[in-house]
Amino acid sequence: MLETPGKPSNGGETGFALVELVVVMIILGILAAIAVPSYLSFRDRENASAARADLRKLAPSIKRYFSDNGTYAGMTPTALQRAYDQSIKTRLYSLTSLSATSYCAKATVNGVTAYLSGPSGHVTTTDTACP
Repeated sequence: MLETPGKPSNGGETGFALVELVVVMIILGILAAIAVPSYLSFRDRENASAARADLRKLAPSIKRYFSDNGTYAGMTPTALQRAYDQSIKTRLYSLTSLSATSYCAKATVNGVTAYLSGPSGHVTTTDTACP
């Protein structure tokens, strides 16, 4: 007698039952529901950390600028790069609220912005730090 392909000769079924496949899909869905929010939270924390680190790298150049000029007015990321630190990536930073005695620097990494207000040099991710 000829055997039918896919069926063993003892008459049993091969493959997975629909219920088994549904159970596996449910388990994968639960794992994805746990993993995706965790990953997104991790990514946001990493971006915020990178933005804060970028501002901490900028802070010494800002202090040297003030030491040389006696004011924060007129300070730009390009001027800081040219005079104090060639590794400054000017596209990351913006400087606002510049006056003779204070400044606000902002760095954005993948949509997360960190703020450095001065002259205290406090770095934060809340926009209330800068006027």
